[in-house]
Amino acid sequence: MLEPAGALPQAALRLDADAAPYANEVVIDVETLNIDSASFHQILGDVGEDKDAVAARIQEIVAARGKMQNPVTGSGGMLLGTVKSVGDDYHSSADGIVPGARVASLVSLTLTPLKLEAIHEVHLDADQVDVTATAYLWPSSPIVAMPDDLPDRLALSALDVCGAPAQTQRLVQGAKRVLVLGLGKSGMLCAAAARDALGDEVEIYAFDLNDGNAIALKEAGIIDDYRTGDARSAVEVLEKTLEMTGGEPVELVVNTCNISGVEMSAILPCADRGRVYFFNMATDFARAALGCEGVGRDVDLYIGNGYAAGHAELTLRMVRDFPVVRERIEALLGG
Repeated sequence: MLEPAGALPQAALRLDADAAPYANEVVIDVETLNIDSASFHQILGDVGEDKDAVAARIQEIVAARGKMQNPVTGSGGMLLGTVKSVGDDYHSSADGIVPGARVASLVSLTLTPLKLEAIHEVHLDADQVDVTATAYLWPSSPIVAMPDDLPDRLALSALDVCGAPAQTQRLVQGAKRVLVLGLGKSGMLCAAAARDALGDEVEIYAFDLNDGNAIALKEAGIIDDYRTGDARSAVEVLEKTLEMTGGEPVELVVNTCNISGVEMSAILPCADRGRVYFFNMATDFARAALGCEGVGRDVDLYIGNGYAAGHAELTLRMVRDFPVVRERIEALLGG
């Protein structure tokens, strides 16, 4: 860490990505950065859908911070690359981390030292950029060898949000009704994880601005019903949720929207002693906590954790076991 002194990597304002690797680090030749959805959405809102402008903004951030951490959203993403070298003192629980192995990091770019030399292509639909770069990871940084049976971009995109479906499977236990806010890739994977965990014992509802993914998931039996609208309107979300449930609140709300201002939209439809899971890096947690107090809603609020034991394996299984989810993610990637 270059500054501030004593800070851990994620909280540091700037990392030293030019230093020689330590003996307990693995060095990765990076090919692709999968930018966190909230971060990529914010950059597009700032500079527009101009690939050169997006690339310049990402280069500016990495040059200033020694890592990819959007200063507005605070979020990063993950990477795909090839292991260049493994230090003599590097010992990881992950299998197959050897020179020449193709790997994806399962740790945020917000704490990954990154030396970015060039951006070759910006994939606006995929939230990904192809790069020439070098990254450094230490033994406690989760990492996974890329699967042989899935295309790289698909696997990378799914693995970027793999904490969400894994934690959804934990939180959905005991729930009769679930609402998924935002039906992008993370929302679809969470819906699939809930269905996988409880089968027909749970009713799964979705709310999104568009209906393309919702129609496909309903036809496949992954969700029971859906509504479209602006997720920033808490009253609209509440009313349309109650339409779907027959007037009953839900026991679990999974918020995967990539925009701010949807905290109360996740809280209002939730039953007392229910659970609200915020897998949304644009969440204002003070607004969520004080909002609960303001409306007298006794619910448990969960902050999305990018790591959960077995999360990579579970997420890749969701992609394999639910063909419609794979097809829709590939469609989002422009495939």
